[in-house]
Amino acid sequence: MQSHICLHNKNAQLFFPNSQCPEEAFTGITHLGIGAHQDDLEFHALHGILECFETGSFAGITCTNGSGCARTDSYKDVSDQEMAIIRQQEQNLAATIGRYRLMAQLDYSSNTIRDVNNTNLRDDLKVLLEAIRPTAVYTHNLADKHLTHVAVALRVIESLRLLPKDIRPKKLYGFEAWRNLDWLPDDEKVLLDVSSRTNLSAALAGVFDSQIGGGKRYHLAIEGRRLANATMIDAYTPDKQTHLSYATDLTPLIIDDTLDPLEHTLQSIRRFEDEVRNSFRKCLEQKSP
Repeated sequence: MQSHICLHNKNAQLFFPNSQCPEEAFTGITHLGIGAHQDDLEFHALHGILECFETGSFAGITCTNGSGCARTDSYKDVSDQEMAIIRQQEQNLAATIGRYRLMAQLDYSSNTIRDVNNTNLRDDLKVLLEAIRPTAVYTHNLADKHLTHVAVALRVIESLRLLPKDIRPKKLYGFEAWRNLDWLPDDEKVLLDVSSRTNLSAALAGVFDSQIGGGKRYHLAIEGRRLANATMIDAYTPDKQTHLSYATDLTPLIIDDTLDPLEHTLQSIRRFEDEVRNSFRKCLEQKSP
């Protein structure tokens, strides 16, 4: 671990896939993904990975130890402790394939992350963000239905708000995961083109055998979502991309520290409600010439 990086969780691991010395690894990172679980970045922050593949300027942070995942078949008898090790190994392999500059696994339990009185994850993220200083950060969207995902997103926002504004990222994206963002009004969707290097996205997804072989067909589900997004974004023009991820723009929450994350999210939901109401109104009022 780098000498000036001091984290609360002593079980945290910093992995440098390209064997740079730690001082060099913390420079030149432009895009950072922060996910709750191993595989969240490869499935949901693929845009950043693809953007940085040639330059090796992507870094990842996984917040949990991943021990509580669903499992069956060849993984049905694997203990939580064994599963945590397997998932960490898979995550590091994905980081190697994706040419990440840094992969940090913070090894927290979901309960710790959800505990509003426990600030360890927030403080650890602040330390890493201050060292990395990325220009773009990808994390979970605040309307996700997985409680740990929402908790991680909130901790990310809290940690970024602790930084001086001049070193905060220029963009903060909330990606799709356990709730898609098709409901988001089109002018609020951030469209992330992930059409290139489909062989790389397949390779990254395939690393996580403990999840796919363990009973969850994430590789098919996420591929299907990207394909559907690319086609269903517009009913009237030919597809512009073959694979598309949606995200919410969380940047306002790190520009204005007084903005409430819940209210920011509810405003988007209200705009969706207005969009549906207006569609009904137009259909009920329209008359044939």
